[in-house]
Amino acid sequence: MAALVWFTTGVALWHFTVFLPDRFWAGIVGALIGAAIGAMITGAIGQILIGDSIGTTGIQTVLFAIPGTALGLAAVWAIGVRQERAAGLEPA
Repeated sequence: MAALVWFTTGVALWHFTVFLPDRFWAGIVGALIGAAIGAMITGAIGQILIGDSIGTTGIQTVLFAIPGTALGLAAVWAIGVRQERAAGLEPA
C-alpha cells in the first residue's frame, strides 16, 4: 500500500508542472517519470528508516514522498536545461 501512496503523491505533485516552462528532459512525460521515481525512492528510504513494512501507511508515508518528488523533478529539469544549452536552443 505504501508504494501506491508514494507513486500517487508523485503524480499528484507532478500535475503542478503545468505552471512551469516545459524545459524538462523528454517533456511532460519525463517530468512524470522523474516525479514518480523520486517519490518512490525517498518514500522507500523513509519507510525503511522508521522500520515500517511496505503495507503500513500513515501521514508520514505521504510526507516521505514529497522531497523525492521535488528532487526528481529538479533532476529532470536540470538534464533538460543542459541538453537545450548543448543544442543551442536556449531561450532568448
